[in-house]
This record gives sequence, structure tokens and C-alpha cells, in this order.
Amino acid sequence: MGHFFFHLRAGEQLILDEEGLDLPDVSAARHEAVLSAREILAAAIRAGKAMMPDAIVISDEAGRALDVVSLVEALPETLKK
Repeated sequence: MGHFFFHLRAGEQLILDEEGLDLPDVSAARHEAVLSAREILAAAIRAGKAMMPDAIVISDEAGRALDVVSLVEALPETLKK
């Protein structure tokens, strides 16, 4: 079990997740990031927003970046083309 943070990256800006989540491993954290990316995309589309984060950076309690999930990765395969 680990504590993971999900920071939003928008260009050069990093919006820090101050709370994080306790999850079993990095794989579970990545799954959570993909679900969050889908929620962010859906909310942006509903609101008609043109600007949104590029990616979610997953980090551990020490602040080390463990993985990056781009919002494009959260799209269904048919929309990536």
C-alpha cells in the first residue's frame, strides 16, 4: 500500500494534489489517473472549455514522479486517430 499524488500538468505549470490517495500499487494509481483524466475531459467538453491539463503526473510521498498519464491516453482508441 502506498500514498500517491495526482498532479495536473498544464504546459509548464504543475497544479499540485495536496491530498493524494492510498492505493495498493502504481498500477492501481495509474488506473485511478486514467479514470480521473476521463472525468476531466468529460467536464471540459460539457463546459465547452478549450483549455485543460495535458497530463496527470503520479508521484509518491517523497515527491518522485512515478508515471505520467496524458489526457489523450484516456480517450477511447477510436477517438485517438
